Amino acid sequence: MLLPAAPDYASGSLADVLPSVCASLGVPGAVGGLGLAPARRAVVVLVDGLGAAQLARRLGHAPWFRSLAGSTRRVPAGFPSTTATSMGTFGTGATSGAHGMLGYEVMVPGEDRVFNELSWEDGPVPERWQSLPTWFERAEADGVAVTRIGPAFFDGSGLTQAALRGGRFRAADALPARVDAALAAVRSAPRSLVYLYWGEVDKLGHVHGPESFEWTTELEAVDRELSRLAARLPDDTSLTVTADHGMVLCPQETRLDVAREPGMLDGVHLLGGEPRATHVYCRPGAAVDVAAAWSAWLGERASVVHRADAVAAGWFGTVDPAHLPRIGDLVVVAHDDFCLVDSARMRPQLLALAGMHGALTAEELDVPVVHAPARVA
Repeated sequence: MLLPAAPDYASGSLADVLPSVCASLGVPGAVGGLGLAPARRAVVVLVDGLGAAQLARRLGHAPWFRSLAGSTRRVPAGFPSTTATSMGTFGTGATSGAHGMLGYEVMVPGEDRVFNELSWEDGPVPERWQSLPTWFERAEADGVAVTRIGPAFFDGSGLTQAALRGGRFRAADALPARVDAALAAVRSAPRSLVYLYWGEVDKLGHVHGPESFEWTTELEAVDRELSRLAARLPDDTSLTVTADHGMVLCPQETRLDVAREPGMLDGVHLLGGEPRATHVYCRPGAAVDVAAAWSAWLGERASVVHRADAVAAGWFGTVDPAHLPRIGDLVVVAHDDFCLVDSARMRPQLLALAGMHGALTAEELDVPVVHAPARVA
């Protein structure tokens, strides 16, 4: 079986965004892989679900993004192409194999259970699960005033503590309020780093699809606010906009429900990951048989890959040996618009979603890096 190609981490990825911004601010040890120009202050915006391919097809609705299209980079978010993993990649500047946040749902080694890295309900201690320092912590240690802006429930959450800890948190709800908070924060110190998160693009893509009217309308609103933010930033401040993943439309008829397929769970102990990138944790000694059965069952709809082969292929970047047990004995990666679901454990709301992500297609992997340099260094 020909394995799907790994993301091209070496040529630049989401892992390079925050270290490059920190390098532009003069933070020691920061390697500016993206070669950003020096700045005294910086704002970084992450628009959840704003894939590079989806944005490129909708530039006619986004004049601010369109004005910077010539300098916009297209980089892989990393595998699996999902929010929890990408937040770890963004915050630490490391690929998923190094930071260990390896999917939407992941097995806790030694505890015989999976937990959700997005909600972090009953999750392990975040700072132990993901122990690498974040670039927010590194910038703060160098005297940079770091502010993170998002919804109030993010403050102190497991995912935030694992992937984005460092600096102070400022809660704001609507996007205009978050932009106002970012402007206030960046002006509050002569050397500052402000991070702003926005999640509505992702939500609408999941519910209505990434080609929908609703998705496009939200992009227009984001574009207007980013234009306002860029126009009001101090002259010594750069603005960088990126995303955590793209998305594909997965019709209900392209899905396979393992709970409704007799015998498909034979030899399977636990399932994790997500519908487009599933971790299969097998019973002892069953991985070879499960792989053969699932490969025959799924055919051309997905790749069924042993852990060692997925690691050797470079899907997760360089993998810390301590994180290997978090990866399924098998990793099932969907092709085209296929999804693998499990109605026995997945909430009905998740089963009803139209847009999905997690796999290795360019539609899911590639994210934009839009950079407006400071007008004066």
